[in-house]
Amino acid sequence: MKHFSRSLFVGVAFCALTLAAPSLKAATPSDQLVIGTSLAQVLSLDPQQATEAKANEIMSNLYDRLVASTPDGKIVPQLAESWQVDDKGITFKLREASFASGNPVTSKDVVYSLGRLLKLDQAAAANLKRVGYSKDNVDQLVKAIDDKTVRIELSGDVTSELLLYRLAMVIASVVDSVEVQKHVANDDYGNAWLRTHSAGSGPFTLNRWTPNELVILDANKTYVAGPPKMRRVIVRHVPESQVERLMLERGDIDIASALTASDLATFDNMKGFEIQRVPTGGFYVLSMNAGNKYLSNPKVREAIAYGIDYQGIEKTIMGPYGRARTVPVPVNFEYAIPSPDWHLDIAKAKELLAEAGFKDGFTVNLKTIAQTPRIDLATAIQASLAQIGIKVDIQQGNGSDIIAAHRARNFDLLIPQTGAYMPNVLGAMEQFASNPDNSLEANNAGNFVWRSAWDIPELTGLTAKASLEPDPKKRGELYVEMQKMFVEQKPAVLPMFERFEPIVLNSKVQGYVGHPSQTTRLEGVTKAETD
Repeated sequence: MKHFSRSLFVGVAFCALTLAAPSLKAATPSDQLVIGTSLAQVLSLDPQQATEAKANEIMSNLYDRLVASTPDGKIVPQLAESWQVDDKGITFKLREASFASGNPVTSKDVVYSLGRLLKLDQAAAANLKRVGYSKDNVDQLVKAIDDKTVRIELSGDVTSELLLYRLAMVIASVVDSVEVQKHVANDDYGNAWLRTHSAGSGPFTLNRWTPNELVILDANKTYVAGPPKMRRVIVRHVPESQVERLMLERGDIDIASALTASDLATFDNMKGFEIQRVPTGGFYVLSMNAGNKYLSNPKVREAIAYGIDYQGIEKTIMGPYGRARTVPVPVNFEYAIPSPDWHLDIAKAKELLAEAGFKDGFTVNLKTIAQTPRIDLATAIQASLAQIGIKVDIQQGNGSDIIAAHRARNFDLLIPQTGAYMPNVLGAMEQFASNPDNSLEANNAGNFVWRSAWDIPELTGLTAKASLEPDPKKRGELYVEMQKMFVEQKPAVLPMFERFEPIVLNSKVQGYVGHPSQTTRLEGVTKAETD
């Protein structure tokens, strides 16, 4: 049996800091974990549809996958107790497990789930479609050998090692096919029902989800690894940072994950609290719509790259949320190249705009979700670009509005965030460097670059080549070439800040380890006895 693992979230060093001030009496029950965060981006809890970070955190506790990745980047068994890799594919042996419904987990459920992902053909399918899997070939490439054996053939566009990382993503969650098929309506594969219900074998079940209010998860008492320590997990929508800080201080919540840099700073050296700064492998990005008459010009895009005060924004706004980085690969990843010399240079930016034919500047809109730290980031970009003659009108919105606009190419500028599905250059950069069909007719809303209408056939081809290269040294050389080509093409998807997720925990919370892919599992979390 061959396992592939590469532990490259070097220093998944979350900076777990234990801090110093009077201990606070927790109001939350000892058998419940209460998390305060922003749920603005949670639009669905169907694992074959939703892709947003907070939705992933919730779904990763409702569902198991064949395999999972650890915080340090290793691939480990989950529903598969073992697997065999050969030149043509991977054969998985399933463990004895049951869904929360009581139905046994079988190979048919795995086949149904991966088929459902590709046949629904929503944004979540992009990571398998990008490497050759589709609704047209999934039935030939993914098959049940018997009740406990699944065979996944390689598509010809990916190595088995890189396929395992894709199978560790929430999109590859195994759903209860018997239960889901009871709720199919109008050939929707049960999507309308599964958006607001759960049908998994994970450690928790979905009790309730009220959009932009709360999510309640109940312990799955029949979970294969034993029931979770917490009877219930409550995720509360608390988008206002000061409110969330006060709730944490009072003991109304156990964990806070949507605090501004200034509110986070209040917990430095405060007894009774700990801070984790979790590296996500992703970025805060300025997406530019290359279909726009101004932004289609590479000189304009480069002018914008020179028109942003990265260092000033990092110091005054991003703080624990991000560090300046304009290559879409975390600086500590193997084969990462240095950032290009893009920095605030007003004269250079104006010169580039004049060369592009827009010496008097122009006006564009910038859309962003009303969420920390993106609101302040948008305001800082607005002020920065004003200095080079670009007027920016900011349009704030909720998650559903902004995400829909992004997927429909209905924006000029937009601030999304990304993550990495595996801890190497390809895992972080692939979504920035692959766009197989830029046509409007392709309607490939799941593709990050397509959303910006940025046509990059040469870079797409190089990315596909790296996905297939089995030799680690040669693959590393391709990784370097990918990054250099990305910079040379003056990207329409400009990474600005390597993204971290700062989390403050009441020190009573034990066993919570933030996951770089935002798939933090909660079954082992406990709470210490209060005094």
